[in-house]
Amino acid sequence: MADKYAAPSLSDDGELRHRRSLPDVPQDVDDDELMAHFNDPNYDFDAASSTANVSNDNVELGKKPAGRWSSLSMSAGTDAETDTASQWDSSRVGESKPNLVSEVATYDDESPYPEILFILYIAINNSSGVFRWVIGLVLSAVIPAFNTVFWLRYPSVIINSLFIQLVTLPLGKLFEKILPTWRITAFGYGMSLNPGPFNIKEHALIAVMANVVVYGAPVTDVIATQEMFYNIPWTIGRQFVLGLAIQLMGFSFAGMVRQFLVWPSSMIWPGVLVRCAMLNTMHKNYGKKETKHISREKFLFLACLCSFIWYWVPGFLFTGLSVFNWVCWIAPNNIVVNSLFGYVNGLGMGFFTFDWAMISYIGSPLVVPWWAQVNAWVSFVFWIWLIIPILWAKNVFYSKFMPISTPQSFDNTGMPYNITNVITDGIFDQKKYEQYSPMYLSITFAITYGTVFASYTAVVVHTFLWYRNDIARQFRRSLGDERDVHARLMKAYPEVPRYWFIALGIISFVLGVVGNEICDTKLPVWGYIIGLLLAIIFIIPLGMVQAITNQLFTLNVLAEVVCGYMLPGRPLATMVFKQFTHTTSQQTLYFVSDLKMGHYMKVPPRMMFLGQVIASIVAVFSSIAAQQWAFDSIRDVCTSGQPDMFTCPGLHTFGTASLIWGGIGPQRLFAPGTIYYPLVWFFLMGALLPIPLYFIAKRFPRSNWRYVHIPVALNALSQVPPANGINFSSWIIAGGIFQFYMRRRHFRWWMRYNYLLSSGLDAGVIFGLICIFFFVQLPKNMIQLDWWGNTVWQNTADAQGIPLATVAPGGFFGPATWS
Repeated sequence: MADKYAAPSLSDDGELRHRRSLPDVPQDVDDDELMAHFNDPNYDFDAASSTANVSNDNVELGKKPAGRWSSLSMSAGTDAETDTASQWDSSRVGESKPNLVSEVATYDDESPYPEILFILYIAINNSSGVFRWVIGLVLSAVIPAFNTVFWLRYPSVIINSLFIQLVTLPLGKLFEKILPTWRITAFGYGMSLNPGPFNIKEHALIAVMANVVVYGAPVTDVIATQEMFYNIPWTIGRQFVLGLAIQLMGFSFAGMVRQFLVWPSSMIWPGVLVRCAMLNTMHKNYGKKETKHISREKFLFLACLCSFIWYWVPGFLFTGLSVFNWVCWIAPNNIVVNSLFGYVNGLGMGFFTFDWAMISYIGSPLVVPWWAQVNAWVSFVFWIWLIIPILWAKNVFYSKFMPISTPQSFDNTGMPYNITNVITDGIFDQKKYEQYSPMYLSITFAITYGTVFASYTAVVVHTFLWYRNDIARQFRRSLGDERDVHARLMKAYPEVPRYWFIALGIISFVLGVVGNEICDTKLPVWGYIIGLLLAIIFIIPLGMVQAITNQLFTLNVLAEVVCGYMLPGRPLATMVFKQFTHTTSQQTLYFVSDLKMGHYMKVPPRMMFLGQVIASIVAVFSSIAAQQWAFDSIRDVCTSGQPDMFTCPGLHTFGTASLIWGGIGPQRLFAPGTIYYPLVWFFLMGALLPIPLYFIAKRFPRSNWRYVHIPVALNALSQVPPANGINFSSWIIAGGIFQFYMRRRHFRWWMRYNYLLSSGLDAGVIFGLICIFFFVQLPKNMIQLDWWGNTVWQNTADAQGIPLATVAPGGFFGPATWS
């Protein structure tokens, strides 16, 4: 009897090639299904068509069709050799479902997203030992403390979630072997010290606990700036109160939006899939051998090892391969060439880099969906490579007197803006401002401010047009109403009651009110409430975009502009307002993404709640304590001449932003009659652009118009500068290879290895950064390679930031008077 689960035969190749040549939305897709998934660009209509067209002759009597992706589901006990992800083509429909997960996963349960099917996990072992919690708590304390201290240094190194997942497995296996199986009982509850093998659920929970605190406590930025810029230190108690308010409010909001951003299967969260793929690989193949192909475990190890070894080349031995602005090497003194092709202060028209850290600077191209990458790339080429050179050539906004692309601000002599020249005792001084200079931005920085303005209104309008019905429907749904296989499996666990999150939100709000008062932040309660309301308004639109495209939106600029207009002349209030708006929304999305990871990995929701809340509280204490230790113990910390390079560049940027937006204020930059007032019209542009594109896509639902995503296109420019053409062009090339070509032509390879390759490359770079930092840069007698390969890109007009035009000695550009 022929193997019913065998790969397609050679005789099917012609049919498969024909299917691959069909449009993404073929004509035989049912119109009802088309409109039901009209607003979901990740939904593959080609696969739906293949399923719809399967002949009844191919289905055994009494058995349901295997589904559009031929049952790529995986269970905990599935052997690697029988993994169906390696046996099936994307367009192949199976004759019957392999009995891998018994009767749990039916045809109705199968996800239409192959990315999700790859990481489907049905765990059997729900045990959780004491030492698992100990590992999670230790990491929740150590990692934010480490990252908080070393963020003060330049160059810095940050331990991220992938690194944590890699090192946690050997730790778990070690404790599994050495700890006794004693049972500990307290307050009527018992838990085994070592209940058995270290399983994937425990690993996922530890990874989540560490991931939610990997960036420490956001309040440390405010605390450090207060002490550094304004010489107003806060007591430890005040720091903890305000820190807990900021840290926990985001988690409360995350619980309130679960039905919109976690439970629906269309909210796939591509970035979470990478972490889930790594966990599945590390546990499913632990200690196993595969003969038919390279195992996932071995592939991940080789990808990580190769990435680690190679990173030493562009990261230390030959940095010119990282900043590969080769055209500038040929003409190092030509300002036009350096402005167009340079990386440091140019537009980066060089196309290539050999550094994975640079390629993935705006997100891994192996994770972001191809259609989203195309939106970002087209927008970048239009604005950065077409519009900006024209504006620069015409000297719009006096742009010839500044480098074409830099995040720095300038005065009217072309020198970096010295914010201390307009500040007296930490307060903006109007007279000094009138004697000094207005603030000017490079043309790229100015235009990207405009596109960020447009992205805020665009994401709200786009979400209303495309998802208003889904949002209204989800208001009335619970987890039990979801048909997705993950949601159905999660019904086995009691859900976290909504009032838990409401209670946490009330506690956080009270802490916020108290913290603002005892810290004298100058932020009134009504301003605090407006900040939270602004975050609430944007959480669902921003979360839906990130869940579908892996593109992160932030409210950083919007919070600064709103508070700058609302509370002018209050830099500290601006900082705190930004924390309660921008940071709260960002923390919410971090928590939501981890809730989705728990959803995929079948971690009990109440265990997730407990782990995340405890880890967040521990991180506040450890981050604040670590920063206080650094200020007390590191000599000359945050000064330009600090001998160990703890110069605090990030804090200087944060503090300068508070002085600019809370001191100079947006009214002196964007009010009518000011130089940058035209950028305000971008708000209107962002609101209008999605409207005609929506109706065009609705009129032609089978066309590619449904893939045009204005918020993604505009938000992609939020990282420019410092990102530029080298980052974007290398990113789109890598994305074209893996997310377009490999996914379409070598689907089985893509299904098995794509996310692992992304994880391995990222992890290798992280290990390389850590080794270079600790063994080369940190020691007193640091090793420096002073040769052509490391200096050629530095000895250019691009690296030196030379503008196209300069002012005469004693002269200036711009208006003669200002106020």
